[in-house]
Amino acid sequence: MSSAADTTSFIHIAGSSNRVNTYFRLFFVTTLSLLWAVHTHASNPEPQPAVEQRLVDHIDRQQPVALDLLVRSVNTNSGTMNLAGVREVGDLFSEAFAQLGFTVEWVEGASFQRAGHLVARYAGAEARRKVLLIGHLDTVFEPDSPFQRFTRIDDEHATGPGIADMKGGNVIMLQALSALRATGVLEQLDVTVVLTGDEELSGKPLALSKQALVDAARHADVALGFENGDGDYRTANVSRRGSVSWQLDVTGTPAHSSQVFREDIGSGAIYEAARIISAFHDDDTLRGEEYLTFNPGRMAGGTTLRNNPVDNTTSTYGKSNVVAEFALVEGDIRALSAEQLTRSKARMQAIVAEHLPRTTAELAFDEGYPPMAPSAGNLRLLALYSQVSEDLGFGPVTAVNPLRAGAADISFAADHVDMAIDGLGMSGSEGHTVNETGYLPSLALQAKRAAVLLYRLAQE
Repeated sequence: MSSAADTTSFIHIAGSSNRVNTYFRLFFVTTLSLLWAVHTHASNPEPQPAVEQRLVDHIDRQQPVALDLLVRSVNTNSGTMNLAGVREVGDLFSEAFAQLGFTVEWVEGASFQRAGHLVARYAGAEARRKVLLIGHLDTVFEPDSPFQRFTRIDDEHATGPGIADMKGGNVIMLQALSALRATGVLEQLDVTVVLTGDEELSGKPLALSKQALVDAARHADVALGFENGDGDYRTANVSRRGSVSWQLDVTGTPAHSSQVFREDIGSGAIYEAARIISAFHDDDTLRGEEYLTFNPGRMAGGTTLRNNPVDNTTSTYGKSNVVAEFALVEGDIRALSAEQLTRSKARMQAIVAEHLPRTTAELAFDEGYPPMAPSAGNLRLLALYSQVSEDLGFGPVTAVNPLRAGAADISFAADHVDMAIDGLGMSGSEGHTVNETGYLPSLALQAKRAAVLLYRLAQE
């Protein structure tokens, strides 16, 4: 990098005479012209619009194949804890990637108590850009759910478990790559695809559960997530809030209820838990943090308490005339940046430390999904994607409000790449419910956007 002095010297020399000035201008313009001519001839002998049109045409022709794959994957139950089902969907997509010439690997998940992940790789002979494409194989619908089949509603809509979140996104990814392969553009890319098997219920420890994803991100320049975002094809995610669970364990001094508040008895565990939760809710510092949310999702208390974290159940025993000895609260906190998360956790701990008489409380934070902050690179990638969309006649794409987006696997990759966006998958509504619906025209629309975006990234 040139120093300020070097730059000043250049300006001085270039401005010392018209002759020198003209020389530098001529040299600069001529060099750029030559470089551009070489670049255009070597890397893009066919006009760009023609290549992009061939990408679009290929995707249109492949829609019956894409829809068939979507139906088969949706009709195969792959609830996170249905390990055999997740592997079966993995086999379905493994075959599709192998047909495109990808090297396919199954990363076994026994070390983190899950089925595992599908990793597919294609190193183009003329690769200019390293990209990571992210999806997941699992859904929230286990085999005991009544919601198991793809059902067509009308020409544009269908319901099914995971249709939008996110088996449709996996199909969109494949459509885009198929078009790139058919037009020869895939040779200009180094592509790694990671379809995780535990996005909806991550295995532990996360260091093992997300290792394949992080390793792939460290190899890449750009990460594209094919989640369904907020369900609107006119938006994409440049940021996602992290999600970290927390547990509050409270103890009090057991006694007859008639003695509550006595100096040697105090307030009891339930009052202390209620004080802490109310203080979280009313605290100006926490509530003043933009994009921060914190929610108690489960609470119990009494004379005895047994917690089962595996299935998120708690059993208690207590009586109305006994001061509670134990209380438990579980919840989560979602922040837009690591700094905001650290700051907010410290404030919550300070609130917990102000105990009511004769009580104690401990607040512990679990590992969780890191935040994906809205970086300059992510915003630039969104601008490129939006331009692609406009050029294809689909209109601009805007950023999703982080308050409308949950955590996703791309957050584990975002810090390791120059640019990342998510929400490039299938549009839909009512995700995580038995009414989950996919917008079928977005299957082709999103694939065209992704294919052209990858093509333009390869030309940069």
